[in-house]
Amino acid sequence: MHSEPVTVLVVEDEALIRLAIVDELEVAGFQVFEADSAAAAIAIIEHHTDIRMIFTDIDMPGTMDGLKLAAFVRDRWPPNKIIVTSGRVIPGTGELPPDVPFLAKPYDFDLVIRSIHAAMNE
Repeated sequence: MHSEPVTVLVVEDEALIRLAIVDELEVAGFQVFEADSAAAAIAIIEHHTDIRMIFTDIDMPGTMDGLKLAAFVRDRWPPNKIIVTSGRVIPGTGELPPDVPFLAKPYDFDLVIRSIHAAMNE
């Protein structure tokens, strides 16, 4: 008996990085949506209630970065799991919502996939 694939929203403004992680996640069996900003991510979450994991970069254009997006998602959709990532910023103590892991870029795709599975099994 197979369970439904986990639906992940990748939020990354750098197109090549976004395409690479989306491809890796799809190959690993996840259903994936993608957004290039926090505003686009929120619109997608509102229309796709099957999303269970938000994988977001910190540095993004617009008024809301990945840290603010993580806090917003945690407040509005508390069951959703979140992983925050960056190649430039390492969040300080208290900057991430509780139980939100941080992964540094460049991605280790196997670590990303293991981290998603671990978060979904909590």
